Amino acid sequence: MSLSAETAALQRAAHELMYLGVDGSPIYSDDLSRRNGEVYRLTTALYNSGAKGSTVEEQADVCLALLMGYSASFVDHGEKQKHVQEVLDRCWNILDTLPASLLKLRLLTACYGEVFDEPLADEGRAIIASWDSSSLTHEQQEAITEFQNVVDNLYPWEYIDE
Repeated sequence: MSLSAETAALQRAAHELMYLGVDGSPIYSDDLSRRNGEVYRLTTALYNSGAKGSTVEEQADVCLALLMGYSASFVDHGEKQKHVQEVLDRCWNILDTLPASLLKLRLLTACYGEVFDEPLADEGRAIIASWDSSSLTHEQQEAITEFQNVVDNLYPWEYIDE
């Protein structure tokens, strides 16, 4: 399987796992477990392959897939935080050279979701502001929604008393 096919498969599986049941359909434990295991397997395989990509876009795509996989899967055999930090370190080396694009917004969103560093959100907002809001593609609309969800909800798994 090519690197782009591998990253696309992981991104798709992680996205499906993250949004499982959001449409109101029931979530069955066997399906959740199977999907979680698949995302973990794909994430581990991509990470262990050592693949980094030959262009800055390919590198960003690999980093995005890994961050999505680690975020979506609740499996952790003690290595998850170390691997996430290594992927983030790779991101810091490529974000400055990656041109403003849908891919960069998605990577900024994934990084922000890990570290909550406001300059990442500011850069994401600048990319969104540069797009013509009257002609957004479905992928751009989805990325903007995802970005807003992450920025607006810093602690999605915690209940905060107000």
